[in-house]
Amino acid sequence: MTTTAQNPIVFDRQNLTDETLLHLLKVLVRPRIIEEKMLILLRQGRVSKWFSGIGQEAISVGCAAALLPDEMIFTMHRNLGVFTTRNVPLSNLYSQWQGKANGYTKGRDRSFHFGSMQHHIVGMISHLGPQLSLAAGVALAHKIRKEGRVSMAFTGDGATSQGEFHEALNVAAVWKLPVIFIIENNQYGLSTPISEQYACKDLVDKAIGYGMKGVVCDGNNILEVYNTIASLAAAMREDPEPVLVEMKTFRVRGHEEASGTKYVPGDLQKEWSLKDPIDNFERYLIENQIITQEEISLFKKEYKTEVNHAADLAFDEPTIESSVEQELEDVYAPFISKSKPPQNPQSNVSNIRFVDAISKGLYQAMERHDSLVLMGQDIAEYGGVFKITEGFVAAFGRERVRNTPLCESAIIGCALGLSLKGMKAMVEMQFADFVTCGFNQIINNLAKLHYRWGQNADVVIRMPCGGGVGAGPFHSQSNEAWFTHTPGLKVVYPSNPIDAKGLLLAAFEDPNPVLFFEHKALYRSLQADVPDDYYTIEIGKAAIAREGSAMTIITYGAGVHWALKAAEDTSLDAEIIDLRTLSPIDYEVLENSIKKTNKVLILHEDTLFGGIGGEISAWVSEHLFEHLDAPVMRIASLDTPIPFTPNLEKIFLPEERLRGAMLKLMAY
Repeated sequence: MTTTAQNPIVFDRQNLTDETLLHLLKVLVRPRIIEEKMLILLRQGRVSKWFSGIGQEAISVGCAAALLPDEMIFTMHRNLGVFTTRNVPLSNLYSQWQGKANGYTKGRDRSFHFGSMQHHIVGMISHLGPQLSLAAGVALAHKIRKEGRVSMAFTGDGATSQGEFHEALNVAAVWKLPVIFIIENNQYGLSTPISEQYACKDLVDKAIGYGMKGVVCDGNNILEVYNTIASLAAAMREDPEPVLVEMKTFRVRGHEEASGTKYVPGDLQKEWSLKDPIDNFERYLIENQIITQEEISLFKKEYKTEVNHAADLAFDEPTIESSVEQELEDVYAPFISKSKPPQNPQSNVSNIRFVDAISKGLYQAMERHDSLVLMGQDIAEYGGVFKITEGFVAAFGRERVRNTPLCESAIIGCALGLSLKGMKAMVEMQFADFVTCGFNQIINNLAKLHYRWGQNADVVIRMPCGGGVGAGPFHSQSNEAWFTHTPGLKVVYPSNPIDAKGLLLAAFEDPNPVLFFEHKALYRSLQADVPDDYYTIEIGKAAIAREGSAMTIITYGAGVHWALKAAEDTSLDAEIIDLRTLSPIDYEVLENSIKKTNKVLILHEDTLFGGIGGEISAWVSEHLFEHLDAPVMRIASLDTPIPFTPNLEKIFLPEERLRGAMLKLMAY
């Protein structure tokens, strides 16, 4: 059977019942009616923006209908049909689009930038590619738990050019994860045609390079989409593996309505207008006497009434209101630790190194949290470059202690995917410097998830950092300030073995994303009596490392030891505050100390400009100015990259300049 101008799409019902065909038609029509309403509202100036999926409905609807209701789907701009097929209430959707309280993000994000775990849907962020890795993480959870389920992620032809596309597919292929990657090839990335987007014949050809199955599908043929996805998913539930599916379709309207379609050749528009998925499927069902035109008109009328009512409800909702307190409160998922900090006297302690405290903390976290998965480069049998996870594979198995490809962004995304399924995850950056490769996932996914739509991100990222080891500009950076600037992240930086273990265990209990910095120079140079038992130290609480009255030195990490030695060498009665947590900061401890000493020196290994010392200095000046007997002083590393040669590194680090700064402050 061939296509013609009157019959451009050939439908093969295979073994589908009439009831299934009628259901597919009804769920196919529903998003089109919503879209038509939105375009009217847009012309009336009652909505601000809309990304139309008209002409692409068969992809979203067919895919969503083919999966099991509890299989998670990660959507993009034009996947309204996923939400409607999963029966997300229209009233909630319209409230979301209007930024009202009945929506999913409390007015904090727009359109489809939200998730509904009740409906097993996670929406996109504007960076397009990251949801592919999240879907891989969900698939990893399915595989580890042997749940016999798949996950699915949508992306566009344009987003296949992003690095996250490569990383996500590579990880999924290496780990044989049951995830379906859907490319909606609608011919244009905004105004960029596919000829300028990729050079291969078909995007699905990329599957070959990853060693995964690739399938091309007519994205305007609802039955082909449904049958293809249903068949693939059924096989993958039994035999997990990733599949790349390219859905050939066309974007009828602009990327978003304001951009228009003037750049699209008229003959191309005309060709695809004949392939409208709804018109063709309606004609097929009528010709095969499965439904009549009158019956179609009737349920369309009912849908329009439902859509109009939902829109009216959203417009009648009052403008959303909040407060400073409420906005700040929602940045982090609420958390109260049930574990007690170490008590004195401690019955059983071992004198161990900083690195051993980290290792023992990780081991005990794995024992306590049976859903915790560790991921990182070379962390399995090799034990990691610092041997922190040596022996973990024998104790916990390779499912939970996983070597990863060199795909930092995808692995962080996988960690978030595990969290979405109620699991815990740790990602070890081989060196903190390498975190730049996963920056987007941390800053725009992990950090913002709870504030945007109330979903926690139970992920710990371990960050071996710091200088003093002659490792140069790509293995010795102190980059904690990159993350203290980002609301939603907790940043922890212990200075001693006791805190290292207790804070790490607390990080695994906390449902928020925690970046856990570990100074490499302290790993094997520092020892202490550390409790053998499981214990936590509260994140967000500073400690007094040395009591004094002459000045307050505020520092953390290796800076604590520099300050302790400098106080001894100069015989100055300095009080030394170990921040321990850099976000959130314990301002109460700072205030009490500064009111006692009246002089402040802030020390950190990070470079001076833009470091956390500037923020603390500003806070002290704003809140405690009347208690100061001298200007707040800062001492930090030079504003240069950290050099390799030991004598140059010594010039770079602030340790040698610390004593002079202390004496200068005392003399003021």
